Amino acid sequence: MQFNNVYMHPFGYELPPRVITSTQLEEELKDVYSRLKLPEGRLELMTGIKERRFWDEGTTPSRGAALAGKKALDASGVSPEDIECLIFTAVSRDMMEPATAAFVHNELGLAPNCQVFDLSNACLGFLNGMIIMAGMLELGHIKNGLIVSSETAEDLVGSTLKRLKADTTITRKSIKSSFASLTIGSGAVAMVMGNRQTGGPHRLVGGTYRANTAQNHLCRGGQTSAAGTLMSTDSEELLKQGVETAHATWNKFTGDLNWSQESIARFFCHQVGTAHARLLFETLGLDIAKNFETLEFLGNVGSVSAPITMAIGVEKGMLKKDERAALLGIGSGINCLMLGVHW
Repeated sequence: MQFNNVYMHPFGYELPPRVITSTQLEEELKDVYSRLKLPEGRLELMTGIKERRFWDEGTTPSRGAALAGKKALDASGVSPEDIECLIFTAVSRDMMEPATAAFVHNELGLAPNCQVFDLSNACLGFLNGMIIMAGMLELGHIKNGLIVSSETAEDLVGSTLKRLKADTTITRKSIKSSFASLTIGSGAVAMVMGNRQTGGPHRLVGGTYRANTAQNHLCRGGQTSAAGTLMSTDSEELLKQGVETAHATWNKFTGDLNWSQESIARFFCHQVGTAHARLLFETLGLDIAKNFETLEFLGNVGSVSAPITMAIGVEKGMLKKDERAALLGIGSGINCLMLGVHW
């Protein structure tokens, strides 16, 4: 995928007010740790995550998305009336029906002629949204569009803690599939995209996608009335298969865009853990010093993770005018999407 007429305005993002440390989560599991003889600090040691953010009780995904969306609109200078497409891209959603995008559209006061829909693809949702929006802009179907995402981790983490404390049959081996759920954090991000005439100073150059769906069993989440939201993850195999899929994607990505790794100033990745980042960069042969991370203080924010990391990196001056950046996304399924940006 290559684009000649797709431009990006600066991101807008919203960080939830509550800071939850890995130490606090382990304190909740004190009795479980004692029974299984697990060492304190295991969660942070395994993942590199010191803390993550949670919303105040009652905050809906649409509310977080609207807060980030308002900031993105303000940063772009584009009027809400001129947005012709709104895509909500999170795993979290307000309810089954209507689309969460409908609530965001209403809160932001977007025009009636604005297309409104949800797009969900695990942790790749926002990046997929960028590709969908780019296609509409490239074809001239719209002049301006807004992508939003807001993840709410509170129920998943809370349900996981509750189940682990209640399950007296859990073992050191069986508890592993639940640890990934404790890395999840909340947050929201948004971005306005436009064409050559209406867009910002930053260009979306193109991207490459790969699917490895034979591995769709490695991370599965769902809802049950008795236990709340739960997720089971084979972290070790997911890491292996995800990095292998990313390797194939990277080789195609550099060829499609005719970019060398040396020409890329900064990498912004979907973040799972420090071991994942090390293996990914080692396997792809990339300089990990070019990888900007927010993992330590945001955790894994699902579809928000890669774009909010880029947003904060740009804010901190980690990417300068006319430099190239690569957004590297890997999501359960397994799916991989890499995007190239000329900033």
